[in-house]
Amino acid sequence: MTAKLIGKVARSLPAEWLPFADVASAGLPMSRLLRLSLFKVTMGMTTALMVGTLNRVMIVELGVAAWLVSLMVALPMLVAPFRAVTGYQSDTHRSAFGWRRVPFMWGGTLVQFFGLAVMPFALLVMSGGNAVAVPDWFGPLAAAVSFLMVGAGLQTSQTAGLALATDQASEETRPRVVALMYIMLLLGAVGGSLVFSFLLAEFSPQRLVQTVQGFALVVLALNCVALWKQEPRDPVRAAAMKKQAPPVPFLAAWRQFITHQRARRFLWATGLGTMAFQMQDIILEPYGGEILHLSVGATSALTALMSGGALVGFVLAGRQLARGVDPMRLAAYGALAGLPAFSAVIFAAPLDAAWLFRSGAWGIGFGGGLFAVGTLSAAMRMEEGRYIGMALGAWGAVQAAGAGLSTFFGGGLRDLVSTLASQGALGPALANPVTGYSFVYHLELLLLFLTLVAIGPLVSRRSQPLHPPRKFGLAEFPS
Repeated sequence: MTAKLIGKVARSLPAEWLPFADVASAGLPMSRLLRLSLFKVTMGMTTALMVGTLNRVMIVELGVAAWLVSLMVALPMLVAPFRAVTGYQSDTHRSAFGWRRVPFMWGGTLVQFFGLAVMPFALLVMSGGNAVAVPDWFGPLAAAVSFLMVGAGLQTSQTAGLALATDQASEETRPRVVALMYIMLLLGAVGGSLVFSFLLAEFSPQRLVQTVQGFALVVLALNCVALWKQEPRDPVRAAAMKKQAPPVPFLAAWRQFITHQRARRFLWATGLGTMAFQMQDIILEPYGGEILHLSVGATSALTALMSGGALVGFVLAGRQLARGVDPMRLAAYGALAGLPAFSAVIFAAPLDAAWLFRSGAWGIGFGGGLFAVGTLSAAMRMEEGRYIGMALGAWGAVQAAGAGLSTFFGGGLRDLVSTLASQGALGPALANPVTGYSFVYHLELLLLFLTLVAIGPLVSRRSQPLHPPRKFGLAEFPS
């Protein structure tokens, strides 16, 4: 009876009250879209594992230095620049079954699976457990390889998955598809954080191995469900692929793509904005605990606050994009929302106001959500020809590289400035623990201003593609 009542109420609500009621299209029905979005769920869970759970486990339980942890977490981003290459390869791939994106989603999933399978053993060796006599350099090297494999697999499957969603969604539903994908990413991150916290509540090396390797199987299973029958075997398309002229070299296509000033400016804006919102990820909870003296439970709730803000940002972005709002204007709104949010976090320390700190965390999530959906929607419009995978790969490469660099520098700069402040090198007025955190947050404010400068010329009053109305064609490139 309860289920019937909920269904009756849902059907009675106006369609505009349900932001994703009209996200489906003829080429991508709701059931297939939700199944495809599982690849974003696994991305969110993987991010929660590496940035959240393993970050804490390596520093606290395993006693690994904070700078080395930041380096390991940032290592998967080293493969981010290759997203443009894999995206282009999925654009031009010729399969005997007529597939384009699925082989890259499957290959990336396997690489990610193998990286997760060996990761817990590598971390235990790196921590110096002395269970096996190995050279000192072997542990960090094995951990670095496992993190790189996870990163390479994740970047490959995500690029192909986004390109597949773009291929199948109609032009009218793409903005809402983007917002839905981000909501699934958020659900995966929050759900993964809760599950990992429960499984590792009583930490032991054996429990760590079981949790991470079990998660590897979950990734493999969910991604298999996500890509199942997304690209049906099509002998006609396979025969047509064989008759096509050989694809142009990647470098030629890339040069043609990047020569547009608007494309370069867009990538700069994406990178700067991503760094601005991501640099605080690794220091937000330590800031609340060390400076504001919040409990472990209170700092853990910050993830929920940021996720709630991001969720509101995703839903609002989907509604505004569906109404024809320029995606770069939406991204600019996200950057603007970040300015008071970071200011609130900074002033929470001198005012000793935990409520102000929590409000700032919520605002950071909200602004980051608007910015992320706006830039991804703009990336989907960057190239409307056959190289959409390369365009999305370029966006993903810049975003991932910006996130990786900011994660590493966020922890490194906090440690460096805090050390200098404690030694009195910055003067007696700054010789306190908050200086290192405050420096990072002020740097993020500067990056937000630079982001707005980069976005400014890209914003238009009407919704339009980033590029002039043209398409990449084989005839535009020398053979």
